[in-house]
Amino acid sequence: MCKKHHKLLELFCKDDQTCVCMICTISDHKQHKVVALKEECEGRKAELEETEAERQQMIQQRQLKIEEFKHSVKKKSAELQQLSLSEDHLHLLQNLPSLNAAPPTKDWSEVRVRSPSYEGIFRVASAPLVDELITELKKLLPKTELKTAQKFAEDVTLDPDTAHPQLILSEDGKQVHHADVKKKLQDNRKRFSTGLCVVGKQVISTGQFYFEVQVKGKTQWFIGVAKESINRKGPLDIDPQNGFWTLALRKENEYWAAALRLDSKSNPEKVGVFVDYEEGLVLFYDVDAANLIYAFTGCCFTEKLLPVFCPSFNQGGKNFAPLIICPVNRTT
Repeated sequence: MCKKHHKLLELFCKDDQTCVCMICTISDHKQHKVVALKEECEGRKAELEETEAERQQMIQQRQLKIEEFKHSVKKKSAELQQLSLSEDHLHLLQNLPSLNAAPPTKDWSEVRVRSPSYEGIFRVASAPLVDELITELKKLLPKTELKTAQKFAEDVTLDPDTAHPQLILSEDGKQVHHADVKKKLQDNRKRFSTGLCVVGKQVISTGQFYFEVQVKGKTQWFIGVAKESINRKGPLDIDPQNGFWTLALRKENEYWAAALRLDSKSNPEKVGVFVDYEEGLVLFYDVDAANLIYAFTGCCFTEKLLPVFCPSFNQGGKNFAPLIICPVNRTT
């Protein structure tokens, strides 16, 4: 019932998005577009059904992509196992003249090798030398992955209109650190009011995206990507359910991916962030060591993403070093 005229709400005002009675349309909504309430309800019900159908279709497509990704991982794993064997053989064959100078009984042994591409007895270096060769080969694999990610490097800059008032940004938009003084800035819907965060200007909505951040000298921080629609006006809960895919350092030596504490021996000075929007991947690399630190997989991105940065409190100068967005050296 209409509280003002005590009449049934039989109509819907599209301009004000509210239910009205017949008298309301004459007195308050004369110039507005008004339709029968039943007609509006049926229209919205049809829209909801269409949206739900699209959502179910999107879920099925994502599930199919996940299965394809799993199959691809298994295939790559098998290929790498075969590659490791062939690379060992190649390295040994190339170095036969020099290795033969050593006493055969000390450095060589005969082993039976079986693989999809080779079966037979192969004269190889003794176990310590083989282990060394395999170790060197494995070191190359993460570097290959990182080089691939770096091909999709984007020039990321910080958006000053989103920065918390206690954050200081460099003029070129490449550095950010925390200051104890809270600047008087115009508040807007994009600006973080509680979390010490700032986002990048560049939007991620398709394809692959990569950027690198120097974290050297800091004791706390988090970086990654976040939904454009994240809550910027209250306390932050940085996990995928709330639209954050981040890597964080806490208490100087604790690394976290969302709510998961990592058993990581890596202590990166520069972190690479790679996003594959369609595949639902967010990967974090130790750039200097060319090691993968953590991977979010099976993500379902349905809206635009933005790079996100939090230098955390300066802790009386202990954590004063800035987060620095670095140019990507694709030859690393």
